[in-house]
Amino acid sequence: MPDPISQTEYWNGDVGERWAGMQAELDRVFAPLTAALLDGAGLRPGERMLDIGCGCGETALLAAERLGPDGAVTAVDVSRPMLARARARPAAGAPIRWIEADAQTRAFAPEHDLALSRFGVMFFEESRAAFANIRRALRPGGRLVLLCWRALPENEWVNRPRDAVLGVVPAPAPPPPGGPGPFRFADGDALVELLTQAGFAQAAVVPVDRPVEIGADAEAATRFAVTVGPIAGLLRDLDDPALRERAVAAVRDAMPPAGPVRLGTACWLATAVNPG
Repeated sequence: MPDPISQTEYWNGDVGERWAGMQAELDRVFAPLTAALLDGAGLRPGERMLDIGCGCGETALLAAERLGPDGAVTAVDVSRPMLARARARPAAGAPIRWIEADAQTRAFAPEHDLALSRFGVMFFEESRAAFANIRRALRPGGRLVLLCWRALPENEWVNRPRDAVLGVVPAPAPPPPGGPGPFRFADGDALVELLTQAGFAQAAVVPVDRPVEIGADAEAATRFAVTVGPIAGLLRDLDDPALRERAVAAVRDAMPPAGPVRLGTACWLATAVNPG
């Protein structure tokens, strides 16, 4: 069995290219969740923000508009393809500095009022050390606000197409406990404890549940489901084209037959404060 690749390699390969190519669709699908994150962050004009795992730039760009010209955004990601897409997008409001770096080890100046992340913190190799490093990037009293997925069974947008695929192909091996992955922080109490161990105070989580439209019809929803998200890798690794087509057809059959496809999502909005 080949050695697992690092997260930097993963997001600079085919996955990063595909996510960059799906930027507009991903931002549209996750718009209700992005709004919940930004509203929960309580951004104030003139603040300095650090965007962790900024991807193709949606959260940084929307935050820059709220922060205004007297604010500042530092947006960090390991993925060159996604950062290239972010840099090419029009920006307004606070200036944005795009940085290709790993937020778990990059030495940031302790000048930020806020560190924010939309689905970017679940992929750290060493979560406790990463959160401690992010805390050091905050001024005393600075805030951490992040959005991460709750458990897989609560996320219909993933488990409906996944169940369809697993009716055709064998289930993959479970990820190592505590390893990088989208549902790493499904246990909200464990996330609060982790943030506390990393030196944060007032750590808390609240549930965020929003339906998202993953496609205008079953065909579009299927394309989204098999291109990004947890089942995309499962299908990509299939060597049998006929088996892959059967799996894609099963996903299509699992979608509502008419109209926009809206499925449920379940997230944690986690907050904490750097006590200084």
